Amino acid sequence: MDIDSCALSSQDQLSLQAQEPKLPYLSLPSFLPQRHVNSVGKDIAFSPGPMDSESEGFNYNADFAAASPPASEIGGKTYRTDSWTNVPSSVLALIPRRLHIRPSHPVSLTRELIESHFPPPTYAYYNDLSPVVTVAENFDSLGFPADHPGRNRSDTYYLNQDTVLRTHTSAHEAEIFRRNASEGYTISADVYRRDAIDRSHYPVFHQMEGSRMWDRRKVSGGDVAKAVWDDLSKMPKHNLQVEDPNPTVHPERNPLQADYHSVEEVEAIAAHLKRSLEGVVVELFSKAKQAAATAAPNIPEASTEEPLRVRWVEAYFPFTSPSWELEVFWQGDWLEVLGCGVTKQNLLINAGVPDQLGWAFGLGLERVAMILFSIPDIRLFWSRDKRFLSQFTDMQNINRFRSFSKHPGSYKDASFWLRSTSSAAGGGLRTNAQDFHENDIMELVREVGGDLVEDVRLFDEFRHPTSGRKSLCYRITYRSLERTLTNMETNELHEKVKEDLVQKLGVEMR
Repeated sequence: MDIDSCALSSQDQLSLQAQEPKLPYLSLPSFLPQRHVNSVGKDIAFSPGPMDSESEGFNYNADFAAASPPASEIGGKTYRTDSWTNVPSSVLALIPRRLHIRPSHPVSLTRELIESHFPPPTYAYYNDLSPVVTVAENFDSLGFPADHPGRNRSDTYYLNQDTVLRTHTSAHEAEIFRRNASEGYTISADVYRRDAIDRSHYPVFHQMEGSRMWDRRKVSGGDVAKAVWDDLSKMPKHNLQVEDPNPTVHPERNPLQADYHSVEEVEAIAAHLKRSLEGVVVELFSKAKQAAATAAPNIPEASTEEPLRVRWVEAYFPFTSPSWELEVFWQGDWLEVLGCGVTKQNLLINAGVPDQLGWAFGLGLERVAMILFSIPDIRLFWSRDKRFLSQFTDMQNINRFRSFSKHPGSYKDASFWLRSTSSAAGGGLRTNAQDFHENDIMELVREVGGDLVEDVRLFDEFRHPTSGRKSLCYRITYRSLERTLTNMETNELHEKVKEDLVQKLGVEMR
């Protein structure tokens, strides 16, 4: 299940709140460090170029598609391009990297640690699934409505109208349920989303999900609850301090799927789910504490005397009910680690396995790895620098990341008016916001600066009191993780950004 962070861009989260089912969004945890930037600033400003009243405005995605080659090759297969195509070359170049299965890489080590708690033959591992999926697999099979924001080209990378780079591991869920090859499974994979630029977001990241099912036809006497409790009795116990104050089901907050499940079945499944995931947390955070103690024994989180504390929080996800988030008390704050719940039965019915029922969870591997290895910037995962990669060996020897350099950053501001068209009545302008999406700016800046761009964020906004035109100011921070950028380099990058803003977004610099 895609119960994970970054499911939608920040702009689309607001428009999504009233829709059902929702694409899950868990905000990134507060362990991500605050930036302290030694920087120098320079402002640039631009306004839209001239347009007549009949203009429909510039479309970044359409312009991108017009410039795309007639076909793209991924994994030895060729995919036609069309007016929907919006995958930049920089993203295509990352597809072969597959960090989640690269030996000794922190993302891969995190996967291995979690997998070790879900052993075969009960659980099958799926780590080598193609990132190219159909629109039906990515959205339709999971019940996303036709007008869901997650389907927009502003959020999703389309190879063509019918084919996308998966936005979540759940795109493979229906097929794995149909295979019915094991009682449980885990999927680990690279996923792709157009989103913000900062230390916690990247257009490619990695998810892991898992599921455990019981079949009414196969358990003794059809008694699923008893079968689950029997399985739970064989699982190892732990000494976690667990806060779980709420009832397993609540008619409004966390409803039972009453048409399919009994309260007794859900009580058993929830207990099995929680014990399974609590065991994962014990492993991960015990190793994180050990690594912290080795690196800096005097810091608060390095204390091994205080026991780990976790709590279960009621939640909503479109693919499970009842649902929960698991939070861990770490460095003086509660952190969201994962989301989980009892699998929606309609997903299993649609996959052709109506007699099965069980649980599912999902998490972001980078998010967990940033805690486990104390890695402060998501761009580091993609570094080929030996000073980074040599710090990690195997999952039995978890090392706290040692920064090998601290380089100053340089920020530059870009201010612009949202596109506007002339009123048919004359004497005023109206904002034409429908052809603007924040992710278009993110994509443009990322294509120019790559991993030399640390952060892009909305810094200021203003609406003209007479014309009604809306102005936005974005602050772009340039910083290399490996060396100091010269003023000449950052100026050249920013000039290229300005040039592309004119050419691809149709603005007029001022």
